[in-house]
Amino acid sequence: MKKVILKVKLKNREDFERKLSDIELDFSPIYWQHDRIYVPRNYKSRANFPRLIMRTEMKAVDKPAKYYFILKRHIEDSGVDIVEETTVKDYSKMVNIILQLGFKPVSEVSRRRQALKMGEGTYIYLDKIETLPGYYAKIESDLTENDSSVGARLDLEKTFKTLGESNFVNSPYFETSP
Repeated sequence: MKKVILKVKLKNREDFERKLSDIELDFSPIYWQHDRIYVPRNYKSRANFPRLIMRTEMKAVDKPAKYYFILKRHIEDSGVDIVEETTVKDYSKMVNIILQLGFKPVSEVSRRRQALKMGEGTYIYLDKIETLPGYYAKIESDLTENDSSVGARLDLEKTFKTLGESNFVNSPYFETSP
């Protein structure tokens, strides 16, 4: 799946949520995610290398955790992210496969997240990362074959600016410093 992803560090979480609520858009209840990020041994930031992510997600304490395997690759030239996700039944076996493929663990990211569906294929996420101060908002928009990544990115920037946010973050959470 091709996506355009744009992230901002929020000035004020309550103001951001209120602006969305004023236009009758409300976030889901908070849930927890923990990502273990793996990269190729020759990984370089901003060099179009793939990242593999093993995600644990808990949406309710009375339900079992779900596990996901995610391949993510950011294509710098186009600003497009290639993202493939699949549910995993056996977490340990999948991690072993990742390691056997020559990927190495580089980071772990835990977050409390809320989601909001804006339209077909477009989501806003409100994230509180355990190791980073403040809150972040991220918009992910699926691209079809006919969509322009530049146009889609400009639309996402416009959405954030309309909501009073412009502190854009261009690196993944695991490469963002406090």
